[in-house]
Amino acid sequence: MTVGHSNPPQASRAVFATVAAAVFMSNLDLFIVNVALPAIGDSFGDSDLGALSWVLNGYAIVFAALLVVAGRVADRSGHKPVFLTGLAVFTLASVGCALAPNVATLVAARLVQAAGAALLIPTSLALLLDTTAPAKRPGAVRAWASIGGIAAGLGPVAGGLLVEAGWRWVFLVNVPVGIAAFALGVKVLPSPARARTANSPLPDLFGAALLTASIATLALGLVKAPDWGWTSAGTLGGLGAAVVLGAWFVLRSARHPVPIVELPLLRVPAFASAAAALTLFAIAFAGMLLGAVLWCQGVWGYSALRTGFAIAPGPLLVPPVALRIGPAVARFGAGRIALAGTVLFAVGILWWAATLDTDSAYAASLLPGMMLTGLGVGMTIPVLTGASVAALPPARFATGSAITTMGRQIGAVLGVAILIGILGTPTREQAVAAFQHGWYAVAAASLLAACATIPLLRTPRPSAPTAADVAQAATAGAA
Repeated sequence: MTVGHSNPPQASRAVFATVAAAVFMSNLDLFIVNVALPAIGDSFGDSDLGALSWVLNGYAIVFAALLVVAGRVADRSGHKPVFLTGLAVFTLASVGCALAPNVATLVAARLVQAAGAALLIPTSLALLLDTTAPAKRPGAVRAWASIGGIAAGLGPVAGGLLVEAGWRWVFLVNVPVGIAAFALGVKVLPSPARARTANSPLPDLFGAALLTASIATLALGLVKAPDWGWTSAGTLGGLGAAVVLGAWFVLRSARHPVPIVELPLLRVPAFASAAAALTLFAIAFAGMLLGAVLWCQGVWGYSALRTGFAIAPGPLLVPPVALRIGPAVARFGAGRIALAGTVLFAVGILWWAATLDTDSAYAASLLPGMMLTGLGVGMTIPVLTGASVAALPPARFATGSAITTMGRQIGAVLGVAILIGILGTPTREQAVAAFQHGWYAVAAASLLAACATIPLLRTPRPSAPTAADVAQAATAGAA
């Protein structure tokens, strides 16, 4: 096996530059697409909000379903070729998104883009660690994890700037970054450092298809319910199909030798609690982010750029909070910090429900809620991610991380679908009441996440260095 620290420091820095560019590009894409969504809808004048939601949801569904599969394929085939393949697919799909003539084509290109991201993300950290000395790996992990937080902070403003030039630039900006990272990666990325396991079984591809279909039918039922009717055959059929497909997926996962979700891990109480809380909190986070964009542009009439600046204070709080939360976790425990973070997030959303109006002042209504939600995200996602990993033996770290990441993506799909289902297509006169109902649903999801953290309160607190390292290493972005 290749020893990573035998590489010179220059090689390690070049690998980090390659990995950082690719991961930053894929993380940034999430936030700038949210800001661009109203402009995309205006460009395709016959598209309603339900159809547009699949620009976000289609990406998240495919990414969630393929994440574990991609990681296992990389272990079999080598991290470098899988990373470069993912980077090429993501970049080419970005061109397809930019050239899309209609929403259906854009969604299809986003599905391909998500497949590229699924190949890209699991291999990026492994490649970085292959060229980093063991003593420096904690710092490398923290630097890698901070990329998502930086993308979250810059994303809203960057999205606003790009949309001012035209929403297609939201995707075209990926192309030069992707080409440069690919060219550099071919030269500097190390060969696979782990022994290939070509004879090991592939992960459950049919299970991945079942998971994809289950989430997609659930999202479809929620998004179309306002048009079809909540008791219509289409809505009830979609929700029922989601339950049946989901149950089939669970049964198959219990029997397959290489399942997408290793169900025994969910019997570890601290891991199950943290994973459930992360999924529920992702519902709230996705609903908050999209709701804030739709409010600013649809109700207040903000431009995309002004919307970016209005939203930015919350995401900008996330990286500094996430990187400094370790000592507090060591002192009070992950459960207490995450509980406080989820409640703080809900308070911010309830502030919006109480104060946002068509003529309310930004500084007195949206801004305080945005600051509270930013603090809540910084206190919740990195701490719960760290707690989920710390609950497992080292040999299961990667699998556990993949499951929690998958859960967050599924939560994001549900958050967007639930918000769209509640909002429907309100008139300007109906907007305040419709959004108020949406804010209550978002706050409820965050409070349910708070309830899910309660079992962590009984988990013994780790030593200070371990808690600090885990919390700081956990990504606060939406990768």
